[in-house]
Amino acid sequence: MPQYRSIFLSDVHLGTRGCQAESLLDFLRHNSCEHLYLVGDIIDLWRLKIRWYWPRSHNTVVQKILRLARSGVSVRYIRGNHDPVYELLSDYVQRQDESISLGDIAILRETVHETADGKQLWVIHGDQFDAAMRYATWLIHLGDHGYTLLLWLNRLLQSLFRRLGLRRHWSLSAYIKYRVKKAVQFINDYEHLLAEETARRGYAGVICGHIHHAEQKTIDGILYYNDGDWVESCTALVEHMDGQMEIIHWPVVLRFDQDVAA
Repeated sequence: MPQYRSIFLSDVHLGTRGCQAESLLDFLRHNSCEHLYLVGDIIDLWRLKIRWYWPRSHNTVVQKILRLARSGVSVRYIRGNHDPVYELLSDYVQRQDESISLGDIAILRETVHETADGKQLWVIHGDQFDAAMRYATWLIHLGDHGYTLLLWLNRLLQSLFRRLGLRRHWSLSAYIKYRVKKAVQFINDYEHLLAEETARRGYAGVICGHIHHAEQKTIDGILYYNDGDWVESCTALVEHMDGQMEIIHWPVVLRFDQDVAA
């Protein structure tokens, strides 16, 4: 089993039909770490408020993370804009610099991770740097409904692929998002805003999520890492024991209805 110093996951969106819970469980079973960072939007309260969806595999993901925390893995949960911890605990978190402990898991607005080779990396979900999130919440909810429709179409396509005997994963929403000029510009603006704020704070780099686009690059001397998501791309950011960072693309595991053991 590969042993990493740190693993960074975000945008799992448990509670939605688009969540690739089985793939995440497969990843967690085959990879271990000393530090686990949950970089926001792990549970999607927005969708759960509209319609309850919580299959056994989603519950197993939560149990797996709790089990890792109890076993000695340092687990830090950074709040995201879809998370229940954001709505239930954000008022308290905003008044405190220190973290809240939920069992063996620390819940924070943001944190700093020091790599094995001494780099200070700012860890934040990143929704604060989404202009639409800050100034047009209604637009985000409208976009969320459209995104949900795209994910529904994704599932239809995946079902068709399986019936045709094709074992590939292709995301319609990802295809559209990365080929629409405005979406590409949005991603570029988002990355540069985060890099500018990271430089202002004096950190070597930033680790974030939110936009469901895994990326590893340097922007004006600032290390930018986005760990992607477990809806479209099934990606994680890992830190090796020497401090080197790498984005892991994990194969999609076909869904099943039966119980899943942690």
